[in-house]
Amino acid sequence: MTTTTNISTKDTVWEEHEALIDRVPRWLAMTLLFVIVVGIWDLVTRMGWVSVIILPTPAETLKDLFFVGNNLISGKYMLDALWTTTLTVFYGFAIATGIGFSLGVLVGETKFGERAVMPYLVAIDTMPKVAFAPLFIAWLGFDIGSKVALAAFIATFPIVVATAAGLYAATENERMLFKAMGATRMQTLLRLKLPTGLPYIFTGLKIAAVGVMAGAITGEFLGGGKGFGALIRQAASQLNTPRVFSLILYLSLLGLALYFTVVWAQRRFVFWQKVDQKGGVV
Repeated sequence: MTTTTNISTKDTVWEEHEALIDRVPRWLAMTLLFVIVVGIWDLVTRMGWVSVIILPTPAETLKDLFFVGNNLISGKYMLDALWTTTLTVFYGFAIATGIGFSLGVLVGETKFGERAVMPYLVAIDTMPKVAFAPLFIAWLGFDIGSKVALAAFIATFPIVVATAAGLYAATENERMLFKAMGATRMQTLLRLKLPTGLPYIFTGLKIAAVGVMAGAITGEFLGGGKGFGALIRQAASQLNTPRVFSLILYLSLLGLALYFTVVWAQRRFVFWQKVDQKGGVV
């Protein structure tokens, strides 16, 4: 008589245990961090460790936030300034997207772009871009054109690199399959390389959304005009630091709006890319 013993085995899956701080809900963690930062800020100003001329108190900043908000709601001069900055950011981002995508395709699809164009782009990107502001003002004047040019100039390179990297994302097997099926170079680009590279391209667009804000405000700060950058320069010259802080905070809302618009577009067009709760791609 033969006795057969069935032994069931269970694979052990090792998972990294979350730290205690990682188990805190997101909203609670953000609230606690905000309270801590504001508390330290208030302590520093109350104890006199930093002059209120340099660093205003949270109460003064909050008061000025309401003043700026009321000015915007009532449609006064700050609303016109915000609209000017918004147009500068929008036009700069649109131009940077068009130029950056075109150059990215040139670099990623041709040897000429990779060998001849890319070295010049890298050389230009290593230069201090703020130093180009006087040149754009001299070429295009003090109107919105010079600010748009500087904003687009700063935001273009990330899109170029991301687009070129995205075109290389398709595997060799996928490219060979398209070639074996008789697809033309343009068909391979439109139906394989670009869809595969969209996550990379949107990463570049998100970086550009941050850079275009810096370019627009720098242009307004140095070249005058009617935007928020000019208001910040005016407030700083008067040592009105609460106003400077308030304007910067409202500008951050404009930057966040542009950034999350790109994020929404990524979720809309890269619908096959799923993201888990930890932010990783699954």
